[in-house]
Amino acid sequence: MKENLRQSMAWLHTWSGLLTCWVLLVIFAGGTASYYQEEVTLWMEPELHGVAANKTSSVDAAEMAVKALQARAPDAPRWFINLPTARNGAVRIAWTAPPPPEGTPRKRQRLKSALIDPLTGAALAEPRATRGGEFLYRLHFDLHYMSPLWARWIVGFCAMFMLVSIISGVITHKRIFKDFFTFRPNKGQRSWLDAHNATAVLALPFHLMITYTGLVTLMFMYMPGAAQVAYKGDRDKFTEEVFPSAGKPAKKPGEAAVLAPLRPMLEQAEAHWGGGHAGQITVNHPNHANASISVTRAGGRDLSYKQPAMQFDGVSGARLASAGEQLAPPAATHGVMYGLHVARFAEPLLRALFFISGLAGYAMVATGAILWAVKSRQTQAKALKAGARVKFGTRLVEALNIGAIAGLPIAMACYFWANRLLPVGMDKRPENEIAVFFAAWGAAALLAQIKPDRAMWRLQLAAGALLFGAIPLLNVLTTSSHLGVTLVDGPSAVAWFDLTVLALGLLLGYGALRLGRGKVKEAKTTALSPAVEAAS
Repeated sequence: MKENLRQSMAWLHTWSGLLTCWVLLVIFAGGTASYYQEEVTLWMEPELHGVAANKTSSVDAAEMAVKALQARAPDAPRWFINLPTARNGAVRIAWTAPPPPEGTPRKRQRLKSALIDPLTGAALAEPRATRGGEFLYRLHFDLHYMSPLWARWIVGFCAMFMLVSIISGVITHKRIFKDFFTFRPNKGQRSWLDAHNATAVLALPFHLMITYTGLVTLMFMYMPGAAQVAYKGDRDKFTEEVFPSAGKPAKKPGEAAVLAPLRPMLEQAEAHWGGGHAGQITVNHPNHANASISVTRAGGRDLSYKQPAMQFDGVSGARLASAGEQLAPPAATHGVMYGLHVARFAEPLLRALFFISGLAGYAMVATGAILWAVKSRQTQAKALKAGARVKFGTRLVEALNIGAIAGLPIAMACYFWANRLLPVGMDKRPENEIAVFFAAWGAAALLAQIKPDRAMWRLQLAAGALLFGAIPLLNVLTTSSHLGVTLVDGPSAVAWFDLTVLALGLLLGYGALRLGRGKVKEAKTTALSPAVEAAS
């Protein structure tokens, strides 16, 4: 080969990025929003905003939950309690229905659940049905409307190309760190390259980490042979070592007995964890002699996604077993990799940094896609002056760029608008919210295909700016927990959501204004792409 290494890497960087960039935009958009999954869900459940402002200890909340379960389902085979956290103030209790009498057909046991106030134990009205932040979280690896298995293979394929693109990009750019401090506005292609370099280098460690750990989270699906060989097909042994549990409950309930109080058990567990709070509690065979109680620690500052658990005797309160404190090296490594990807350990400032880095990743992919279209247009500039048409591939990429880069913000904003405007009692309400998301995105993509020009960029960016920027006003008109209230009395998560979408709206609005500044000469309009005009 006559080309040197850097030229070969430039070719690899260009095509590995271009072929997957539009899927990567979806992954970055959904994944970045997922850092505030619980906050997004809270905003989309305004009926719980009052509870979210309340503060109580995990022990007190657990006692309230047990009282509520004793009143609602004393004969249930299992109880489940999700305790409040700093990001979620309500307590979710759930239970399984008692088994049918002997001789009757057994049906699959379904969970029943309820929300209670952690301070009073009073039942809370169920909030409006919504997938909330969970939809955005699952969108970034399940893609929706398709088999999750196929979706994860597609996402894994794109993530591998992303990793190749990052490494080849570092090799390609000889002065990558010097270029990070260089930005030349109004220089067309040069400006877009500077923007691409800056957003790439700004969060380069994050981009490498999030791409590699994303592949690791699904490694047992991509490479199942390694576990099968290492454990000789013993799936139970593999599961116990990689996903340890604090003990197996008895299969059948024993004689009736009084359930021991939870407070001593939780205090013992939290003291053993050095102040770590309980997050989830499972009670097996409550009010029976062989009852057992499993307490799992809430996610804390440790990097690992895997949290330790303890099991107690449900009658005597004695500690029976513990798990997850000393993991095998492979399990510990997997837990840290998974934990780094989902960032449950992150405190508010670090979580905000992850969010900004995710936005930088979105901008990096977007500017790379635009840069390809700019180069292609400039290559065809002489032919365009002679009256030739733009090549189909270039026009297609420009249209896809508008539909993905500017269309995705429109779709996300419409998802939030649907949450407030769709009737609360609507049948299949969560599915309809998601349908609005994809309908808005589809409309933006189709419009972009009709005329992928400067005016279309401006129109879609302005639409996204208006939809995002008006969400705080929408909150004023549809709820009582608007910025005038939440900035003073909380919940702060709702206030920060409103401020964040307002900031995103202003950012999109700036982009639309930038495209609308000044008059472009006819000759320049003919020769250059909309992206070049934006930077000129």
